This record gives sequence, C-alpha cells and structure tokens, in this order.
Amino acid sequence: MSTPTSLSTTALLTASAGSRQTAASHAKRALLARHHIVAPSLRVADAAAAAVFGAARVRGPIARDVIAKVTGLSIATVNRQVTALLDAGILRERADLAVSGAIGRPRVPVEVNHEPFLTLAVHIGAKTTSIAATDLLGRTLDVVETPTPVGNQSAALASLAGSASRYLSRWHRRRPLWVGVTAGGAVDSVTGLVDHPRLGWTGAPVGAVLAETLALPVSLASHVDAMAGAELLLGARRRDGRTTDASARDTGTSLYVYARETVGYALSIGGRVHSPASGPGTIAALPAQSELLGGSGQLESTVSDEAVLSAARRLRIVPAGGPSSTIAAVFRAARGGDERATGLLAERARVLGEAVALLRDMLNPDDLVVGGQAFTEYPEGFPLVESAFAQRSVLGARDIRVTSFGNRIQEAGAGVVSLGGLYADPIGAMRRAQSRRPESA
Repeated sequence: MSTPTSLSTTALLTASAGSRQTAASHAKRALLARHHIVAPSLRVADAAAAAVFGAARVRGPIARDVIAKVTGLSIATVNRQVTALLDAGILRERADLAVSGAIGRPRVPVEVNHEPFLTLAVHIGAKTTSIAATDLLGRTLDVVETPTPVGNQSAALASLAGSASRYLSRWHRRRPLWVGVTAGGAVDSVTGLVDHPRLGWTGAPVGAVLAETLALPVSLASHVDAMAGAELLLGARRRDGRTTDASARDTGTSLYVYARETVGYALSIGGRVHSPASGPGTIAALPAQSELLGGSGQLESTVSDEAVLSAARRLRIVPAGGPSSTIAAVFRAARGGDERATGLLAERARVLGEAVALLRDMLNPDDLVVGGQAFTEYPEGFPLVESAFAQRSVLGARDIRVTSFGNRIQEAGAGVVSLGGLYADPIGAMRRAQSRRPESA
C-alpha cells in the first residue's frame, strides 16, 4: 500500500509545484502589464506601418507614390497605412507642397508630425545621469545632467524618478509618449530589473519605479546595445545629413566598441542589435598592459577615465584632489602643451587601438564603429588609435568610423530605446501610450 501512497504524494507535489510556477508566471505577466514595461526594439522593422513611417521620417515630406516606390509596398497598402498614421496623429499632410496641377491625394506629401510629441531618454551612468527629451525624428531637444544617485537602492531610484518627473513637467506643449532607459551592468529588458555592481544595485526595479512615477510605458536596454541601436536606426541620416533609410542597412554586421568609465561592445547583425537573453558580453577583462596607465592588467581598469585620472594625479599633471582634478583638466593640459598629459593620452589611444584590433580580428565585421568620450572627447588622439589598430590587426586594412553622435552618444542611445517601439509598430505604440497616460491625470 505504500507505493500508491508514495506515487500519489509525488503527483500532488509535482502538481503543486507546477501550479506555483504557473501562478508565478501569471503574476509576473500581470506585473509587467500593470507597469507597462516593454522590451526595446533595436532593429530595422519590416512591417508595413513601420516602413511607411520610416520613409516619412527619413525622407519626408514625401508623396504616397514615392513611399510605395522606396518601400516596395503597393499603393493601396501605402494609402491604408498613411490613413492610419494620420488618424493616430503622427503623420500630417502638407497640401502646401503638393505638385502643381496634380490630381488626387497620392501627390499630397506627408511628413512626421513631430511637434506635439516627445519621448523621455534616461542614461544612468556610473557617475552622471543624463535626462533628455527626444522628438519623433530622433533629435535631442534638450538634455540635463545630474549626479547619479548613490547610497540606498530604493532611495536612489526614488530620487532618479523624481528628477525625471520634474524634468518632464517642463514640457507643457508636448505630450510624452514613452520612456527609454539605458544603464551599465546587467539590464533585464523584460522585467525592467537592473544589476549594477558599481552603484550597488541588485535587482533594482528601475522600470517599475519609472513607469509608476511617470505613468508611461518604459523600455530598458544595456547602454552599449542602445548606442549600437542609435547607429543602426539614426546614425546614417546623421552622417549624410539627409535621406539614408535604415532599411538599406539591414544586411551585414557592425561592431560597436565603447569606452569611457566602462568599456563594452555590441554587434548588429542583419539589421538587428544582437542582444543575448543572458545579457551582453563583456570586454572589461580583456588583457591590456600599460606601465604608464597602471591598472590590473585588464582593459577597463587600464583605459577608463578613472584610470587615466589616477595616472595623471600620480604624474602631478592635475592635483591629487579638488575641483580641478578632473579628466577634463587632463585634456586641457594636453592641449596646452603638457608633454606628460599628451604622453598619457597617447598611451590610452595605443591600448584602445590594440583592443579594437583584437575584437575586429575575432569578429571581422563589415562595419567598425567606436564611441564614448575615450574616443570623442580628445579627437587629437584618434590618429594614434588608428595607427595602433593598423599595426595590431592581422587582417586586411579596415577603416574605423567614429560615432556620428560625438559626445552625445549616451543620450542618443537612450533616445533610440524610447523610440524603438514607435519605429517598429507606430500604431500599436501610440495606442499603448494613450491607454497608459490617462492614469496620471
């Protein structure tokens, strides 16, 4: 009799465990729905509405028949999507630009109706947090910087949300649609949780806190993945100043390498930023040796701003402390002719160039982009990066392209996270934003 009893108990325990797992799964989905945490879309979208909106965003004002030509969609499909986007309020007609003598609506150009809307972009850095407003064309309208809150995790998140809320309250004439957040560490884009060892955050509910405070949908991404997304979705237009469509860049691979306080990399493959389910990889521990810079023999501890500043203090290029003991002061000293400072920055450029060469040789991407203030804040040193890269790489010659966003790459990354959902599914994103916003009234 003992065997049936044992089997029955086992079955009950198994059923109970399954019920608990199912209940936990339902609770998690309900929590995400309540907070409106949405995984970011860092890809070139191919849905009809996305293609039409993308053509208007990149090439507008643009006529419907031209949209059909550049997207490959039928004129009937384009007309349906344009009508839906006009109804949603994110496209507008420009009858004043219609071709003289043309008959019918297909020749009335449309463009993105960007003035009434904005998205909020938040970049949480190790030391500084940037909060920016972005329009629907991906342009940064304004940005403020504040020290990243430290100390107790809950208090830090409350302070961060309060700063974002106060900033958003300034924009009386634009309706906010979405919040995009980027951070270092491990970012769970599905749950909105962040593990950030340098800030002492473990399972920090960044997404939930911001969604509750701001009453807007929130998307979160690793900051380097987001910067690669900005290059993919916004960078080409910024480089040539006009009409390069993201859909033209949906093949091939691109390697993005970042360096400032931290170092990181991201890959774009086939028009999509590669974001592993377990989180991005790391290059912080790549071997890097420099007697001048010091460090622990690893890349991040050798080339970070803090490493360069520590070396500058040892060499007495800047004081050991005080307001003038900053990385900006090191750059000023180098530009002022201080040979110790120029030597220090040249050494950083060498180490960075060799690290980029190592990554390029391993991955051999079609396109190679670098960004972050370690590359952009002191452009005088970039030829040394290129020289070290060329000497270290064992593959054929390859150009390194500096990010088209310069020192504003952090805001651009957070901005594209806030816009990715709209670019991928403009009608759905507008519905989600509109259904969320009345709760804050």
